[in-house]
Amino acid sequence: MTREERLAILGPEIVAHIHQLVAEAPEPPPEVVEKLRRIMTRPGGELPAGRPAVTVEPAGGKRL
Repeated sequence: MTREERLAILGPEIVAHIHQLVAEAPEPPPEVVEKLRRIMTRPGGELPAGRPAVTVEPAGGKRL
């Protein structure tokens, strides 16, 4: 949703009120910022380690 779409739905008074509330909110503690940074940069968690490729031979033992 674009800024213009939000403004059209909510109206300028509500948007101004939201901006005021955000400006008054305290800064989060550093540990919260660090946790959020990890979530936002790796939302699925750590990447799994790579595995070596496996060669599969068809039944009968002949490679194609």
